[in-house]
Amino acid sequence: MVLLDQTRLPSQEVELVCADVPALVRAIRTLAVRGAPLLGIAGGYGVALAAARGEDVARATELLAGARPTAVNLGYGARRVAEAYRCSEEKGAGREQAASAALAEARALHREDAAASDRMARYGLELLAELLPDGPHRLLTHCNTGALVSGGEGTAFAVALRAHRKGRLRQLWVDETRPLLQGARLTAYEAARNGLPFQVLTDSAAGSLFAAGEVDAVLIGADRIAADGSVANKVGSYPLAVLAKYHHVPFVVVAPVSTVDLGTPDGTAVVVEQRSASEVTEFTFPRSVPAGAEEGGPVPGPEGAQAYNPAFDITPPELVTAIVTEEGVISPVTGVGLAELCARSSQVTIS
Repeated sequence: MVLLDQTRLPSQEVELVCADVPALVRAIRTLAVRGAPLLGIAGGYGVALAAARGEDVARATELLAGARPTAVNLGYGARRVAEAYRCSEEKGAGREQAASAALAEARALHREDAAASDRMARYGLELLAELLPDGPHRLLTHCNTGALVSGGEGTAFAVALRAHRKGRLRQLWVDETRPLLQGARLTAYEAARNGLPFQVLTDSAAGSLFAAGEVDAVLIGADRIAADGSVANKVGSYPLAVLAKYHHVPFVVVAPVSTVDLGTPDGTAVVVEQRSASEVTEFTFPRSVPAGAEEGGPVPGPEGAQAYNPAFDITPPELVTAIVTEEGVISPVTGVGLAELCARSSQVTIS
């Protein structure tokens, strides 16, 4: 299995070969591959890889699904492909035939995600036209939600990209996204490659942008959406929602239906991944190095300093203007509306 190593971007485009499931799990945990929809695809291909190698598919599924606990798509993709493998076995297929069935399901998942990305971009642009009839728009986004996280052109970023192609994007504001700088490294990389007008800002500067009236709408993705509409996304999303609410700016979540977990009743039930303190206390991705400090070394400061480093935060539904999915738009965001939309899809997760 060959991946683009996202930890090496934007300075290097390097392929990472994962020859087995443990290697893929390491790639997922180190964020070499990341982003909710893409994790689902990777999880599916990982199970297919285990099947092709004649390994324990159930164990591989368990390892992959647990690699990042908040990202529900990962478990969804892995379990869906494992189910295809199991069904093939139950029908009397041999190991090679069952492995072929698993790979076919992983490829189907990949194609479906690309198609979902296209539909989300279309629905998202239509929603922006309703919410913001005057354009072009100044959009603020957080973390990375483009082609690097998807089988297509992404989720929230795909909406901004389509707005740009239609001449309806004035400016894309890109939060740098602490602590691993997914915005500054990855979203800026994709924006530059596609010719979008953009600027990177520190996460803490977003408030002054809102206060100056420089943000027309916020577009973010999601790693898990609970049954009540609570949204788990990269840490820093919740403060943006609060700012948007105060400044009367639409706050829009763009995510595939597979991100919805009807088995998670609300935001308090979401397991929020806690990451290493070193991602905060050290120069994980050095951009500039203070005099006397070694590149990649610890930040000058108290040795042994601890850090609170959650990977995600939870935004309650009352702060979300709309959720855009490939099946349509939910607004206002309620548990009933979410359930009705999910009833039209076969890709809903129940954990």
